[in-house]
Amino acid sequence: MKAVIMAGGFGTRIQPLTINMPKPMIPLVNRPIMLHIVELLKQHGISELIMLLYHQPEVIKHYFGDGSEFGVRITYVTPLEDLGTAGAVKAAAAYLDERFMLISGDLLTDFDLSAIVDFHEQKQAKATITLTPVTDPLQFGVVITDKQGRITQFLEKPGWGEVFSDTINTGIYVLEPEILDLIPEDQNRDWSKDIFPQMLADQAPLFGCNQTGYWADIGNTDAYLEASQDILRGKVEVHIDESPAPGLERIYLGEETLLSAGQPVLLEGMVVIGSNTQIKGRARLKNCIIGRNCVIEDGVELEDTVIWDNVYLKRDTRIQGAALCHRIRMGRGVVIEEGAILGDDTTVGDEAFIKKDIKIWPSKIIEGGSIVTANMIWGEKWRKMLFEGALVGGLTNIELTPEFCAKLGAAYGSTLPRGSYVLAGRDVIRSSRMLKRSFVGGLLSAGINVRDIKRIPLPVLRYKLSTFGEVGGVHFRQAREDLAATEIIFHDVDGMELSSAMAKGIERVFFKENFRRVHFSEPGAIKEIPQIFDYYCEGFLRALDGDLLRSNAPKVVLDLNHSPAGELLPRLLTQLGCQIIELNSNVDESVTGNSPEDIEQALDQLSRIVTCLGATIGCRICPSGERLQLVDETGTILSEIDLLNCVTALVCRAEHNGVLVMPVAAPETVEQLASDWGMTVKRTKNNARALVEAGSERHVQLVAAMDGRLAFPPFQPHFDGLFSIAKILELLARTKQTLGGIRKTLPTRSYRQTQVPCSWELKGGLMRKLSEHSVDLEASFLDGVKVRIDDDWVLVLPDQHRPIMHIIAESAVANRADALLEIYCQRIEEWKQELLQA
Repeated sequence: MKAVIMAGGFGTRIQPLTINMPKPMIPLVNRPIMLHIVELLKQHGISELIMLLYHQPEVIKHYFGDGSEFGVRITYVTPLEDLGTAGAVKAAAAYLDERFMLISGDLLTDFDLSAIVDFHEQKQAKATITLTPVTDPLQFGVVITDKQGRITQFLEKPGWGEVFSDTINTGIYVLEPEILDLIPEDQNRDWSKDIFPQMLADQAPLFGCNQTGYWADIGNTDAYLEASQDILRGKVEVHIDESPAPGLERIYLGEETLLSAGQPVLLEGMVVIGSNTQIKGRARLKNCIIGRNCVIEDGVELEDTVIWDNVYLKRDTRIQGAALCHRIRMGRGVVIEEGAILGDDTTVGDEAFIKKDIKIWPSKIIEGGSIVTANMIWGEKWRKMLFEGALVGGLTNIELTPEFCAKLGAAYGSTLPRGSYVLAGRDVIRSSRMLKRSFVGGLLSAGINVRDIKRIPLPVLRYKLSTFGEVGGVHFRQAREDLAATEIIFHDVDGMELSSAMAKGIERVFFKENFRRVHFSEPGAIKEIPQIFDYYCEGFLRALDGDLLRSNAPKVVLDLNHSPAGELLPRLLTQLGCQIIELNSNVDESVTGNSPEDIEQALDQLSRIVTCLGATIGCRICPSGERLQLVDETGTILSEIDLLNCVTALVCRAEHNGVLVMPVAAPETVEQLASDWGMTVKRTKNNARALVEAGSERHVQLVAAMDGRLAFPPFQPHFDGLFSIAKILELLARTKQTLGGIRKTLPTRSYRQTQVPCSWELKGGLMRKLSEHSVDLEASFLDGVKVRIDDDWVLVLPDQHRPIMHIIAESAVANRADALLEIYCQRIEEWKQELLQA
């Protein structure tokens, strides 16, 4: 007698176990599930097998070969398309000229197959379906038989009101070859939906044979874990390759497996440990299956857990009721809760916490200290921290999904007073709107009211926050450096970017899922404030010398970049008497033209138009309205450093007193310009909050970042590209200068910068080495380490959010700045090697 093994399913419901292998090849006590089926068939005298393949067929062929290693003979059939359970068997019809058994390759059972065949012969059946009683028949196909075992009715996944029997179809059949005549060639047909109901209608001899042994359909991850535990608890007997350990009851060890001889290893219940695996001292394993070539360090505790091959668990890790696939690397002190599944090649950092029933797809990275609260399918990495400063960012609809944003909104709302108001705005991109709406739902669930200001320039949102009425604000925008990503920027009651303490408070609620859930009658409300633009426009116009601008009537070429600024800025500048030539002023949700190539092309176009029209200035504003790029009257495109220096020179010439706020990385030309005109410079750390906080102090005339963001605190201390354009035009009019003329008067110094990769683990040691090196030099430690060498300087600044170090140098001589960069890059590489060898 022959047997057909169904082995072509995709295993979608049991992912991520089946991402890199077909479901019948999933290991069950360190052997493929289908090998248990092959051995069961062989025990009952069935050794001629036909395997029906479809998904990843080569994996199965490579393992089983021709079957001789396992004492059987195997023929493989691979249909060209998915033909269903019956259609696939029809594809093997050429090999089925006698009675055969059909069985799934992803079952675990100990049924008496010989008894089923005997029943089939006794009843002279054309088809016999093996039946078994289950406690919950609703998820299976219920089969009803008469007293002789003849099938009278099929109920496919019935409701409780339709359940007249608890016997279900196990997917094990004995079939006569003529039944294949009922299946059309190359058409999708299913046994339970098509062929058996047709036989029932034709009154063909169709019988059900009841079996009461063990049977499990390993259809999902819960069933896989349960089947593994059933083996360990003795509910079903299967062959185990590992040998019984001498003197240890129900402990099975593979060849060259090492248990710690010093501090003892505690093994409880039934434990199977594959070959060449090491279990170190103080480890505790209860009811576990461990694969081959694994290392389990001191103090690891495992219970009801399945671990595949080549897994490394560092000390003090605790895992309860989980499954770990191949080649996983786990740091020390990790905690994994019941039902979690980790796919192949996952890396888990020290003291990470993976919560109950979480599924992690292959090749993911879980940062140390992370708390994983959601399935990780698409993103590459689960971060320990949500925030980078005041910003939460990630790939749109992959890392930042609507579900994630709803949870983030609930976490943020849970840290705020119930009934308070939050501003919510966005750029013009549709994905920003999608994610913002989900976030707002989370806020409402925590009892927070939302003033929805829709698409709006970020400076307008910040200006409103600096007045009254709201406790915070969020803005959603497309990421500047990755157009496939979204950024969410959080602001406090004063419009400043959120402090690290407040960000950590939100993170704690998010990871612990300790959300405030209000009564059904108390969710927050959504309100609109259309007058928000009026607040901003009144302050904007009041802060400028409108008469001076109107008398000069500057001609401005304005590239509005399809941003919300296009609905506001041209009108304001026209009221101030400017002659405006608008480019890309329509607000277009489908335009995402801010790649480096798009920006370069837009600036080239802007330069040509400024030159052709003889304009005073050309301006390009970023989509969020914070950052601007300038073209002078000669068509020269200003770099970010040139922009900073030119605006500094204009403010110094126009004001003659006051304070300029600059980051520590800004060029020292600003000190030279300030001293020439009686101004002072205040240096801060290289982050937006530090700059804005300093800008909020008295007598500050200018706040400048290194990336084209400017603020003029007499209006507002927050970065504002819209106001900056108008203010620069006013400064040009007051000083009777052109931008190109100012640029030519700037001190000539060379400013260079680069980046060096540096892992998180080495950053602290590297900064210690740098500090020790700088002890006898003229150095400052405001942010990073800034070393002065004669009239030159070099700054080494660790990035707060990426594994890199920034190196910046300035000199009066170009090649000297380049030389300083090269020297310090080389030193950093040498120090990194020393730290790695220590």
